[in-house]
Amino acid sequence: MRLERISWADREPPVGETLRARLAEEGFDSFEWRDGPGAAYSPHAHDHDESLWVIEGEIVFGVDGRDYRLGAGDRLMLPAGTIHTARAGHAGARYLIGERC
Repeated sequence: MRLERISWADREPPVGETLRARLAEEGFDSFEWRDGPGAAYSPHAHDHDESLWVIEGEIVFGVDGRDYRLGAGDRLMLPAGTIHTARAGHAGARYLIGERC
């Protein structure tokens, strides 16, 4: 897996259950997470690959001095060991976290 931001290209808004099914097809175990407005996470890394898929709201992930801004439907592929930060937008964010070992 490589670090990659994937923009939402569908005409319809994202639906959590549909996204969850797609993650499962790709071998990810997933769960839904919600962050309140402005919630922030300090630099950290995970020992597994992650796919973060926004259902609603906005969140910005920081990696190596670069910001990856995600809105509804956007997805971030985050390889294991990648040090990153996260900050939810002014309305918060609801997203799926897919984990794959």
